[in-house]
Amino acid sequence: MARIMRMRALLVTSVGVTCAAALTLPLAAPALSAPAPHSASARPLSVSPESPGSGPPSVRAEAAPDAAEAPEAAPDAEAPEAAPPSVRADGTRAAEPAGSTQSLPLEPLTSPSDRAVGPAAAGQGLAQRDARPFSLVGVVWDDAEAELHGTVQVRTRATGGTSWSDWQDVETHNAEHAADLGSDERTSGAVRGATAPLWVGDSDGVEVRVRPEAADPQHRSAAVPLPEGLRLELVAPGEDPAPEPARDAPTGRAGRSAATPATFAGNPAPPTTVVPEALTAESAAASAVNAELAPLGAAVIPALTKAETEETAIVAAGAKPYIGPRPGIITRKGWGADERLRERNFAYTKTVRAAFVHHSATGNNYTCKQAPSMLRSIYRYHTQSSGWRDIGYNFAIDKCGNIYEGRAGGVARAVLGAHTLGFNTNTMGVAVLGTYSSTNPPAAAVNAVSKLTAWKLGLFGANPKGKVTLVSGGSGKYKYGRKVKMNVISGHRDGFATECPGARLYKKLGTARTTSAKLQGR
Repeated sequence: MARIMRMRALLVTSVGVTCAAALTLPLAAPALSAPAPHSASARPLSVSPESPGSGPPSVRAEAAPDAAEAPEAAPDAEAPEAAPPSVRADGTRAAEPAGSTQSLPLEPLTSPSDRAVGPAAAGQGLAQRDARPFSLVGVVWDDAEAELHGTVQVRTRATGGTSWSDWQDVETHNAEHAADLGSDERTSGAVRGATAPLWVGDSDGVEVRVRPEAADPQHRSAAVPLPEGLRLELVAPGEDPAPEPARDAPTGRAGRSAATPATFAGNPAPPTTVVPEALTAESAAASAVNAELAPLGAAVIPALTKAETEETAIVAAGAKPYIGPRPGIITRKGWGADERLRERNFAYTKTVRAAFVHHSATGNNYTCKQAPSMLRSIYRYHTQSSGWRDIGYNFAIDKCGNIYEGRAGGVARAVLGAHTLGFNTNTMGVAVLGTYSSTNPPAAAVNAVSKLTAWKLGLFGANPKGKVTLVSGGSGKYKYGRKVKMNVISGHRDGFATECPGARLYKKLGTARTTSAKLQGR
């Protein structure tokens, strides 16, 4: 207890009253006790294509993306300025433990085969070149509203190797994974157009080609113009967080002792849940919102039985007894999120009425031990390359069924995400890591979707097998203000004209709904 009191005193000093209060006040569901409104700042994210991550983003609260039910923003602690990254003599940045990004402008393709199709259709790209080690790639451009009509392909060379991979396709239709139109996050001036990110593993060489589609199939020289400002982003995830020595951790509202979390499938034992001796302002701000579920600074929120969940959970009126058991969740600290990259403020909506399931379209060439690295790379790509306030998804699930906290703000709360354009308000976004257009999703991943939705939707009284009417914030598929009836557990394609979450994963959503409802006791 004395240790806990010292930590609370530390938070008051280094983080501020807001985060300190999160330790002493119950984290009620927003439907019962919504956070106080915070006036929005018009300042955009401070992100430079040449030096992403060089400093913390500016403070900005999320504005309402949907006129029907406006989300609310809660203030977060001011974080200290991050130290500037080391810079080489050639202008590139040295590798950092927290990760790094190389941003390279594309050039006109000039090979003989490219010239044969005419300059307009040749496209842009980069010839084979060396690079500092990276593991994830993507292409971004200046205008977030512009679409890339064409193909993007990359091939890479494994670090220390000499052979090159085959050409790999990068998913170009990524605009539907974004903040809603008209929201502060969307209109900040920092958001860029972007492809989906592609995980390529540890690499130090790259080649890319971007070719526009033909405006008229009869004339190959005529092509749809490519967006302005095309750049190749090479993202290094940085090192995994180091395990910390085991310490005694209190029990109580968090349920079982968090010092002995369950081992997650496909991973070594996750970092031991501890109460650290000291926290930075950034890590304290992120972890304090989960302090009701696990000790401050926990790497894992432990699983509970259904009875334990019903006994300890703070829920919306009428939600009990239909609440699924809380699954184990690897926190942002557990997968190594650098809290300096996101905006300091958290943004919330009033409730969680539905869940949208996605695939990350990052490919399936990863191991579950690499999933935290992949998440750190996606997080950096979303914030530093695409200009978003945080990672877009509320949760992520790897192929072994491990569940990860996504966008910061508290796993039990109605955090506003940027996952389903037009339908981010009062919903949650769950990304299964991988590409499931022609590959079946692992049963463990589908089962994890069921477990997560049974618990999280149950906190807000939602029936996984039910229907819900949502109001569109403007998605391209549905005009702004249109009321749309959907499944409570829907695929991304239900809200937007997209292939996501892949045909094979989409077919499994019926199974996920049935299992989720059973876990709730329905």
